[in-house]
Amino acid sequence: MVFGEKKKSFFGRMSERIADALLARPTIDEEFMEELEEILITSDIGMGTTVKITERLRGDIKDLGIRDQEGVKNQLKKIIEELIDKGESHKLSGKTPLIILVVGVNGGGKTTSIGKIAHRFRQEGKTVLLAAADTFRAAASEQLAIWGDRAGINVIKHQEGADPSAVIYDAIQSAKAKSIDVLICDTAGRLQTKKNLMAELEKMKKIIDREHPGAERETLLVLDATTGKNAVSQAKEFGEIADITGIVLTKLDGTAKGGIVITIADEFNIPVKFIGVGEKIDDLREFDPAEFAGGIFDE
Repeated sequence: MVFGEKKKSFFGRMSERIADALLARPTIDEEFMEELEEILITSDIGMGTTVKITERLRGDIKDLGIRDQEGVKNQLKKIIEELIDKGESHKLSGKTPLIILVVGVNGGGKTTSIGKIAHRFRQEGKTVLLAAADTFRAAASEQLAIWGDRAGINVIKHQEGADPSAVIYDAIQSAKAKSIDVLICDTAGRLQTKKNLMAELEKMKKIIDREHPGAERETLLVLDATTGKNAVSQAKEFGEIADITGIVLTKLDGTAKGGIVITIADEFNIPVKFIGVGEKIDDLREFDPAEFAGGIFDE
């Protein structure tokens, strides 16, 4: 199983509340649909996505002649799965050499996620190098170095306040010299200086284009699920300054509302690639839309 025993907490009390709403009624009526809308919205599913889900469900109930609780649950699961399923794009590129830029605000689990992703590549037998290009956050390179030590992976770093693109340049030279399969680059996450961050990322991309033009690319956005709708705002803002290829959703090990996955996948058409379910180095799961949708009803 992709989600193991912890999947029930991904939606907080969402699954229990839907089940209770269904059990409270002998028939599927408009009162239930209104309650369902409230449940979805309070589970961090945005208004637009909620309306899309419930209108589709209303139509399916009528067109398919759904009359019982089991039918409603199965159709709701199918609708949500279709919204979040982005096909093969949920997986990281399997081509090498691969360069991954990782973006996200400070405190969202960015550096931790890098360590876990690096560990996964090592487990697959690939060679990995890390670049500490978040040079303006105090102790960011040291934190990345700790994760590098845990995973047995070297980290290219400069002194605090150095040019992030210089770190990327040196990391690319080292990766090419050693025929490294995967280079993962930690980058700054200062949305309050969005123009500077955009310029910084553009400079990094130009260096990659020039120094390693044949490398495959991924840009991953790390979001903290516990921040709820704030994570949606971050997805919007980072999407304006970077070509995001996937989401890493962290901190889904507690009471986080998993509806954030549905909103991001629907509103921004960005695949969720990984979910973080704990603090250990192997507490990172590949995202599986069918498993996640099934988790609403604890299947």
